[in-house]
Amino acid sequence: MERFTISLDDELASEFDTLVTRTGYVNRSEAVRDLIRQALERSRQSSNAAKHSVAVVSYVYNHHEKMMADRITHAHHDHHDLVISNTHVHLDHDNCLEAVFLKGKTEQVSHFASHLTAMSGIRHGSVNLISAEIQITKHTHGYRLAHTHHHLKPKN
Repeated sequence: MERFTISLDDELASEFDTLVTRTGYVNRSEAVRDLIRQALERSRQSSNAAKHSVAVVSYVYNHHEKMMADRITHAHHDHHDLVISNTHVHLDHDNCLEAVFLKGKTEQVSHFASHLTAMSGIRHGSVNLISAEIQITKHTHGYRLAHTHHHLKPKN
């Protein structure tokens, strides 16, 4: 582990300590680590350095609107290679909240996530895209032949 020191003026340090306390961090270091990770992720995404990503796309829609549920389901099926899973919650008689979990090439994941949140009838769409790298793991199980798995591991 590497240590470094930063200097902050009193007002900024006080505001940061308030943020640390309000958000539930144990200490300043944990908060600074998360801020650095967020900045690195933004940089990877904006520079197109991330070849693969995982994502959570969340949105609210009124299921009575112009066959929304069917249109969303068709979109998921059209991109079955990217969709890992989805969760559907009934908020009230009319509104549903969905979270869709995606993985794949960043360009494709990002494009589909944007497509979902931009669909007519979708409200409160949000995308959390996280860079990942392919990790290949080779397994041998007793007498069975060795096989490999491809996993997407989030970048630090």
